[in-house]
Amino acid sequence: MRDIPVLLDSYKLTVVEPPAPKMRDDGNGGLVMVTNRDGVTQFVVSLFAKLRTQPGQRSQKGEEIKVTLETDPGQDFPEDARVALINPRINAYQIDSPDGRSISGISFKAMGLAPAGSAPAPRGEK
Repeated sequence: MRDIPVLLDSYKLTVVEPPAPKMRDDGNGGLVMVTNRDGVTQFVVSLFAKLRTQPGQRSQKGEEIKVTLETDPGQDFPEDARVALINPRINAYQIDSPDGRSISGISFKAMGLAPAGSAPAPRGEK
């Protein structure tokens, strides 16, 4: 399964590293920008995700996540900005190494970023 929708409304998302073009190693010691199948540049942002707590509840530990963004978010998201993800999704992955070890996890992807509290409804909803 790919691009599983995820609901993050109960989390506070804070920018840790501002959005930047996503880069990967080209195999020759250089870096190249990551694009999708249509040639559109992908972006990446690091966020601190922490569960919102109700008054009187103990705050839980948060987690830093990296999110691939499918559109250019612009320059309006500096470090410490509170944001919302537009159309957030997760994908499971597994990488098998030649020495027999497997690495697995989930990756986050979103259409884009919006200031906290102003994210538009996901596609197909009103």
